[in-house]
Amino acid sequence: MPTNPHLFRLKSGQFGRGEFCPKPGQPGIRVRSDDDLVFYNHPAQDGVSLAGSAVTADLARVPADVDRLVVVVSADPLQPRAVFTRAPLLSITQTGSPVSSFTAPDFTSGETVVVLAELYRRDNGWKIRAVGQGYASGLAGLATDYGVDVESEPAATPAPLPTQGRRIPGSAGPAVDLSKVERMAPGLLAPVRHASKALVDRDVANRRAAVYLILDHDWHMEELYESFAVQAFAERVLALSATLDDDGTVPVVFSSGEEPFLEEIRLDNYRGRIGQLHTQVDWGAGNVADAMRRAVGHYQESGAADPAFIVTQVGDEPWDKAEVRSLLQNTASLGVFWLFVGFGRGKLAFYKNLNASASATFTNVAFYDASKNPGSVPDERFYAGLVDAFATWLRH
Repeated sequence: MPTNPHLFRLKSGQFGRGEFCPKPGQPGIRVRSDDDLVFYNHPAQDGVSLAGSAVTADLARVPADVDRLVVVVSADPLQPRAVFTRAPLLSITQTGSPVSSFTAPDFTSGETVVVLAELYRRDNGWKIRAVGQGYASGLAGLATDYGVDVESEPAATPAPLPTQGRRIPGSAGPAVDLSKVERMAPGLLAPVRHASKALVDRDVANRRAAVYLILDHDWHMEELYESFAVQAFAERVLALSATLDDDGTVPVVFSSGEEPFLEEIRLDNYRGRIGQLHTQVDWGAGNVADAMRRAVGHYQESGAADPAFIVTQVGDEPWDKAEVRSLLQNTASLGVFWLFVGFGRGKLAFYKNLNASASATFTNVAFYDASKNPGSVPDERFYAGLVDAFATWLRH
């Protein structure tokens, strides 16, 4: 038995200073006080300590009202124009366990701060999750998001994005201008171009749609969330949205055993976003029908003039097939197109066979098998599978 199974040591490589602050900057989640920011001028607090680039977390000493610890690295402010390009390497050591490591995707937007990982409470224990979310606003911007008071110059406020679903008659190419994508999400430029080409090739480049994403949060999906497969999939759907929906935002609904959880992923927050959100959702048998209703309700309440394209990721059969069929029939007249995208470990025969019968009536439904690892599917083939049936539906 390890002598202290609660003791974690986390070490980041490459340049930068290790910072550590309990609780992330998500809506409604804040640090308890400014003392919760552990950094070079305040190297220890409540079981968390910093020595050089190594952070040690004695989880048995972390107060009960702290449910999350966030590991952050920042570029040295004394180095002019210092930013992250290659992501820092994170090594994780726990007594009695093998060393594990994580390197986030490279950064291209002038990020000076990177959230590397989170330790969070789950089922009377602790789990660790790789994040890889970069900030270009510096440590002061990140600290402010997390509820730490800092003295800094006010950051420039970006121009507001257009209202979701606003129609752009006769326009072609990406709904969000490529210069905006380059400024806010340069890592998505290549997939945006591939998605745009897929629509051009199918003669629907001038059409608009409100894009939604439903994600399966059943137990069998846990590995795919932790390995960034779901994050990568959501990023590709966001890139598609940039070609169809002019606000650069995709509402995301998590389908679990509880009430569906709705949030959003945007061009300005997409890095690590799914990982941040999904830890707020309990695992359970995915209730696809409830998630579908939540997405349709949001679409109707938004007053969008354009049709809805609801990309629904599924990893297994629905437990209430009759209810799903009823929802598909009832939304056919609402301007809603459903694309069920299968990836995961479960059975998907129900979705594959929705339109297999000659008497099938689901004209607003299609299925795309993205394989067990959609990240291995090249962009050109991935977007062809994503938009083929939708483009046919739009043209008719």
